[in-house]
Amino acid sequence: MDLLNAFVALANFVLIPATAYGAQLALGALGVTLIYGILRFSNFAHGDTMAFGAMITVLFTWWFQSMGISFGPLPTALLALPFGILGCIGLVLLTDRVVYRFYRAQKAKPVILVIVSMGVMFVMNGLTRFIIGPDDQRFADGERFIVSVRSFKEMTGLSEGLAIRTTQGITVVTAIVVVAALFWFLNRTRTGKSMRAYSDNEDLALLSGINPERVVMVTWVIVATLATVAGVLYGLDKTFKPFVYFQLLLPIFAAAIVGGLGNPLGAIAGGFVIAFSEVTVTYAWKKVLVYALPAPLEPDGLVQLLSTDYKFAVSFVILLIVLIFKPTGLFKGQSV
Repeated sequence: MDLLNAFVALANFVLIPATAYGAQLALGALGVTLIYGILRFSNFAHGDTMAFGAMITVLFTWWFQSMGISFGPLPTALLALPFGILGCIGLVLLTDRVVYRFYRAQKAKPVILVIVSMGVMFVMNGLTRFIIGPDDQRFADGERFIVSVRSFKEMTGLSEGLAIRTTQGITVVTAIVVVAALFWFLNRTRTGKSMRAYSDNEDLALLSGINPERVVMVTWVIVATLATVAGVLYGLDKTFKPFVYFQLLLPIFAAAIVGGLGNPLGAIAGGFVIAFSEVTVTYAWKKVLVYALPAPLEPDGLVQLLSTDYKFAVSFVILLIVLIFKPTGLFKGQSV
């Protein structure tokens, strides 16, 4: 029984949260890797793109709630999500036309586009904060738990309870659906194949009659969709605060680089590697070890390698190790 309690505690505080967080990072890293693979620059504004899409979704969620519109046991934000995606698509397409298009026409070096994206990042961040404010905004409603601690204890008779939040279940299911749809699009549709051809060899793709502006537009539409979905899922699972999405830029880029920058499959794997690393290193293992070890060996301290305040440092260390020893990442993406 003690080993079962240890496993339940591990699942409750490590496996389930890390899986949901990994799905959110994977969706964010997919957007980064698509921009890098097709448009050939690192988009530092991606975190604030997520924040903007999530902000539009929050505003529509509040509007629906004020009119009494709900989604039953599910969060109303799922009804508002398409409006957030459309708003984010409009923003990124406007940004591309006003800013990035000029530098593409000038054949600017990738480092120039990186610096430009940093300027776009600050503008987006300021715009989001100006509209919705800098504070935490909670917009989740509906049922809070799929499985609650009390019901789990009653079903199993264990002393340790398991809780699975509705937002965690929605995150995993939504991520699976979105990733499956993306891979189907890239591998089965004519437009998706054109994007892959443009990414592999731009000159050959142009000689084949592929319209580069259409590829760019579709890429931004997909990236805006991924960014909004990732931002909303993170906001539902944790909380919405504009500056948090700026901080998420480090683990998202770490996930993309660890998996292999420019490789969509690597972005997904990297998201879960970073998430499980962060949660595992910052978790206090005392509760699990108390169940798993004999009484004389039970630890007195928290058995926590790092405080949760330093979880982004874990991403940074993993990023440094990968850049030094395997710059192409786990799935052999483009060298950084």
